[in-house]
Amino acid sequence: MHGDRLWCYSPGVPDLPPLLRLLLLGTVGAVVGSFVNLVALRWPAGEPIALARSACRGCGATLTPGELIPLVSFAVQGGRCRQCGSGIAWRYPAVELAAAAVGCIAAATVPWPAASVVAALGWALLLLVLLDAEHFWLPSAVTWPLTAAGLLATGWLVPAEVPGHVIGAAVGYVSLTLVAVLYRHLRGRDGLGGGDPKLFAAAGAWLGWTALPTVLGAAAVSGLLTGLLLWGRGITGTTRLPFGVFLAPAIWITALATFS
Repeated sequence: MHGDRLWCYSPGVPDLPPLLRLLLLGTVGAVVGSFVNLVALRWPAGEPIALARSACRGCGATLTPGELIPLVSFAVQGGRCRQCGSGIAWRYPAVELAAAAVGCIAAATVPWPAASVVAALGWALLLLVLLDAEHFWLPSAVTWPLTAAGLLATGWLVPAEVPGHVIGAAVGYVSLTLVAVLYRHLRGRDGLGGGDPKLFAAAGAWLGWTALPTVLGAAAVSGLLTGLLLWGRGITGTTRLPFGVFLAPAIWITALATFS
């Protein structure tokens, strides 16, 4: 899938100058990163996401609009709450910066308007990485809509390839489900979480069935290398590793190569 093909299937969408794309998706990414942080912290804890005002986790003071500006507020305040002086966790600017980087990379490598779609995919995968890394959780409320979004994006950008992406979604889900069932049968314990096949289905929906071996191979290799590097430092043969942490980046990097 190449930029010229993407462009010819998105008539009527005005192109944007490269610098404007970079600024737009980078800025939107920082804002999205702030929301991703909020969701990743509140959702697993059962806290309200949309209704509750943001507050300092140290003193409970409600944050002002100026204190909610991604990256800038952290730098201006020196990484501390203005009310109580308690330190603000580095994860906040780190996730905001990561989301901004996702937007900038998409803007710099993928033609418009596909760049906006690839950036949105990266932001959703960033949320899944955080949830899986911290809670071993790939919620269906994210993975299934992400699968549907992949098919919709394909229908908008390259409608001729929708059948291959539908097949990819089905193959992705069924293949990892079978791997999970076989592993459980042979080893007597779970080797994959229930969310991994759904995330792999999303990979097939976004990239098509032919990209699935590449995605799975990259995720498996990166997971294996991580396990080997950490072997003996809390990692053993029975230690659980969040496979989504490796699968999500493999999906997005493949998407960058596919849509560029």
